[in-house]
Parts: sequence; C-alpha cells; structure tokens
Amino acid sequence: MTDSLHVVGIGNAIVDVIASAHDDFLTKHGMVKGTMQLIDETKAEQLYAEMGSTIVTSGGSAANTVAGIASFGGRTGFIGRVRDDALGAEFRHDITAVGAHFTTPPATQGPATARCLIVVTPDAQRTMNTYLGACADLGPEDIDADLIRSARVTYLEGYLYDREPAKEAFHRASALAHEAGAKVALSLSDSFCVNRHRDAFLALVDHHVDILFANEAEIAALFESSDFDTSIARLRELTAIAAVTRDVKGSVIVTPDRVIDVAAAPAAQVVDTTGAGDLYAAGFLFGLTNGEPLETCGRLGSLAAAAVISHVGARPQTSLRELLAQA
Repeated sequence: MTDSLHVVGIGNAIVDVIASAHDDFLTKHGMVKGTMQLIDETKAEQLYAEMGSTIVTSGGSAANTVAGIASFGGRTGFIGRVRDDALGAEFRHDITAVGAHFTTPPATQGPATARCLIVVTPDAQRTMNTYLGACADLGPEDIDADLIRSARVTYLEGYLYDREPAKEAFHRASALAHEAGAKVALSLSDSFCVNRHRDAFLALVDHHVDILFANEAEIAALFESSDFDTSIARLRELTAIAAVTRDVKGSVIVTPDRVIDVAAAPAAQVVDTTGAGDLYAAGFLFGLTNGEPLETCGRLGSLAAAAVISHVGARPQTSLRELLAQA
C-alpha cells in the first residue's frame, strides 16, 4: 500500500488552542503549572471563552512527533480518531499536509473532535487542559494492519492508554509490529498518566516496548523513586533503549550495556516548551530508523526540541531537514 515508512504514530488526534496568560489565570482556574489535566466539554468551552487571543493548530503528542519526523524528511503514518466536524477536518488537513498517511475514518456519531487548551505563561511553561472527545474512543478496529506492517517503528502515545479499547489497540499494534520484525516505541507522556497506570505501563514496557521515551518526572513516577540513578538502573533492566529528557541538562540514553549523556542543543530563545518532548522523540526516531548511532539519535532529538521551543506551538515552523543541514 505504501513504501516502507519510518514511523507510524498511534495517539490522540487533538486540535491545540494556545494562549498566553499570567500565573493568576492558572490560579483562578485551579491549574497546576506545567501539567496536563483532563476536562469535560463544558469546562473546555468555559476556558476557551476566557483565554483571549488564541492560536489554533493541530496537535496531539504522537501526531506532533509524526510531524517532526516528516519535517526531517522521514516517511510517516498516523492512526487516531476524529469526529466528522470542523475540528476533525482541520486535524486531517494538517496531518496529511505534512505528508503523513492518515486513513482512520472519522466517527459519524458520538463526542466531538478533541481539543487541548494550552496556557503559556511568561516563563515559557505550558499548562494543558485536555478534552479528549472522539479520540478516546479509538479501539483495535481502528488499527490499520497494513500501515503498521509497513513501518520500521510503531510509536505509542501514553496519553491514549486509558480506556480498555485503546489498550487493546496498543496490544494489537504491538503484536503486528513485532510479527513484521519492527520495533515498538512508547512515550510515557506525563507523570499524570504514569500515576494512573503505573502497573499497566510497567507491564507494557516489559512485554511490548523496545524503545521508551520519558522525562525525569515520569521516570520518578514510574519507579516511585526520587533518586535518578536508581531509576536509570531500573530502566537498564526493563527495556532495550530508553531516552530520558532532563530539560536544560539534555538527555540520557539508556541501554542494558551503557548510559549515554547527550547535551541540550542551544535554543535561540525559549518561548513555549509545548512539544519539546514530542520533537525530541521525532529527532531520535528519525535517526534510529535511518541507522544512526544512539549518540547521533540523541543529538537529533535535542536539535528538534530546541527548534520547537523557540516559538509558540508544538510543531516545527521551519524545516528540520534544512536546520540539520546547517548544523
């Protein structure tokens, strides 16, 4: 059906609504800076009405990673559920415009297309309020077997791992990928997700995942340990490759045999940290699926993360392929 793809992402198909605000806005609405909380449609409408001037763009963690890989020149696909409404059409347009294969049919009934209301404070921290809507109903029937078999890596978004049908979708996709001789990657997404699904995530990583992406807070939550070295030692026993981002400290790549420190790439400015982890995964997976050594994969991840935090929004605004050529 397609040429061999580098990565197929499976995740929440979300439209991001981004606005700048001060800390008192977070306090007023009971938000914890730098975290994600789930909200219902009524709360989503209330927040939107009070957010002021906004930027609207397609998002979703795995979809952002897919867009980043495509910006490097990689061949990508995406599986996620939208509704047949205006926001669903916008998401479909945006993900296909970057060159990704997106064949999941829209739902014709049920909840509206998901949206994430993102508040960016002057310190560039992003606080997310997510109405999952249609995307939470993704199930095993939505998994395109041919698309999964065509990819070198299937990338799973931890945010989606909540309802039983989504869990079944992850397990089906993982089985298909491994049967095809491909790899499975997982992003833990947020410590909120880890705290909700710690045991399930541990089992998923142990039995189904070859490549794990996380940040320091997520790893601490996964192993219930504030000692970073202890968490790294646990990771070495759990999965073949793990990449742990550490903000300005860069990242650490962990395998059973070694631990590799990777410096953060310099950013021209820090405007909005939305999507930094997603784009790190994009650079890393682009390198990995092109046979680059792990050190290079980490540097590509750092390059992509630095590019995305220099502007508002979670997807690259300039070609990562061109940026790499200039590096």
